[in-house]
Amino acid sequence: MNYADIKQYDVANGPGVRVSLFVSGCTHQCKNCFNKEAWDFKYGKPFTNDTIDSIIEYCGQSYVKGLTILGGEPMEPSNQKGILPLIKKFKEIYPDKSLWIFSGYDFENDILNVMSHKYPETKQILSYVDVIVDGKFIEELQNRNLRFKGSSNQRTILVQESLKNNTLVLWDDVIHTEFKTNDMEEHTYEITID
Repeated sequence: MNYADIKQYDVANGPGVRVSLFVSGCTHQCKNCFNKEAWDFKYGKPFTNDTIDSIIEYCGQSYVKGLTILGGEPMEPSNQKGILPLIKKFKEIYPDKSLWIFSGYDFENDILNVMSHKYPETKQILSYVDVIVDGKFIEELQNRNLRFKGSSNQRTILVQESLKNNTLVLWDDVIHTEFKTNDMEEHTYEITID
């Protein structure tokens, strides 16, 4: 697997300051994609163990809230094998930091109903991921007011809650509030909206 870029200070692709990995390779080729150069599976640099170690080190900063993997297309079958070791290591070392994946594949139809039965890596990846933003970018549905999405067909899915409840649970339906107490200990509360 190759990767197009690593951003150590990303605030556009998930809550808080994040480290973002942009993988190379995407068969969706959405019209007016913001990252067309990453469609080519050979674009960028080889994704190695040293790359994984660097990303893990970047994520160790106290201000980093999590890791986001996007692209390209992280859930392309050939890319799943590449990102799985990173995902495992990230969650082992930083279990309290969030892991987000942006995918043009549909969560239920493509990822759960096809990939998870066809590729062993898919189930393993899903067991670690906190949020998947799913769906192809559709220019006609573009909305710059959406949080962490480019078009209104895309969904921000709480993966663990969705798998546990066997129903789709959207991140957008939860209020996320962070605050610090007098002792400067950070707390996060989530309130589900009915």
